[in-house]
Amino acid sequence: MPTKPNDSRALSVDEVTSRIDGLLRVDPVLASLRVRGELIEFKRHSSGHVYFSLGGSRSRLSAVLFRSDAVSVVTWPRTGDEVLVEGRLAVYPDRGVYQLYARRLLPLGEGAQARAKAELERRLSEEGLFDERHKRPLPLFPEKVVVVTSPTGAAFQDVIKVARGRFPSCALLLSPCLVQGLDAPSSIIRALARAASVEGAQALLLVRGGGSRDDLNPFDDERVVRAVRSVPLPLLTGLGHEVDSTLCDLAADASAPTPSAAAERLLPDRLALGRELRQIEARLGSATGRRLDRARSVTDDLSRRSVMALRRNVVQPLSERLDEASNRLDRALDVALDGRRRDLDALGAHLHVLSPLAPLARGFVACSDDEGRPLSRGGDVSPGMVLQLRFLDARGQARLERLDPLVLPKKEE
Repeated sequence: MPTKPNDSRALSVDEVTSRIDGLLRVDPVLASLRVRGELIEFKRHSSGHVYFSLGGSRSRLSAVLFRSDAVSVVTWPRTGDEVLVEGRLAVYPDRGVYQLYARRLLPLGEGAQARAKAELERRLSEEGLFDERHKRPLPLFPEKVVVVTSPTGAAFQDVIKVARGRFPSCALLLSPCLVQGLDAPSSIIRALARAASVEGAQALLLVRGGGSRDDLNPFDDERVVRAVRSVPLPLLTGLGHEVDSTLCDLAADASAPTPSAAAERLLPDRLALGRELRQIEARLGSATGRRLDRARSVTDDLSRRSVMALRRNVVQPLSERLDEASNRLDRALDVALDGRRRDLDALGAHLHVLSPLAPLARGFVACSDDEGRPLSRGGDVSPGMVLQLRFLDARGQARLERLDPLVLPKKEE
């Protein structure tokens, strides 16, 4: 009799599919992985979803990029391009196959990368992200600068060396981050946020040393470019070699070809400043001397012209007026003196008439006693009295021999 198979331990198709999906979800590698391969069977559906396959040397992996993630793709790669896909591996139960559920699709080939970069640059430029009007001036004498770079790379040491030689008083702080690889963009964004929050920071330096062109891909990442433009402090980039150029350079307030050049542009040279200050001092002294000489010459010229103008407009008119006044005074004095002279002559004539000598000139003699009292009446003398006589030009004495009274005529009433 044939035996009946025991199905107590048998799994259903759904259970098998679910178990496989569960194993994929808990696997730390397969739950979040990056896959590199050639893009084949690329199809963009009208729903917005993108279906494609990645080919290796001997195998193929189906993948899907849903519309919510597909909108972040700047430039779509072409069939045959090498790409890098980030996502998770899971089972598609309807078909019973595993596939890659992509979150990001990145071109790896030089041609695809160049197209993606050019398209992103065009789009960000149209947004005005690179406009010069957004650029902020760098501080003239920064006292605290935060450097965003790898803590183990040579870029930070280059910045330190330049700072010690040019402007040692500036404090340098490090905000560490990854500067290459797929995790670099998010690491750079976090480091920029930390740097911008440092109290007293006046500027940021985003630097990275040289390497391959692919090593600079994080600095062409749209998220990093927008983070560079949005930091609240002036930001200067120094990324790669002199021939390298990134979109972060366009978004920054200023850029330099290398980390050392960026530090030199941001930090003033104290020795050069000292020389420049001495030159300025010398030029200032010479300029001051020349200005003083010109001012002195102008002052002398103005003084001469002022004196001449004063003499012409003030002194000369005053002198003429003084001469005229002097002449008027002389004429007035002459007139006054002539009048006084006439008055004096008249007064002299009057006084001459009243003078006691006037009668003497007419033949009269003045008599006085021994004490000089004038004798004008007969009652003042007596016979035998000695009289003092005064003539016009001589004196003499006489004795009165006889005194005969005279009868004077009476005054009419």
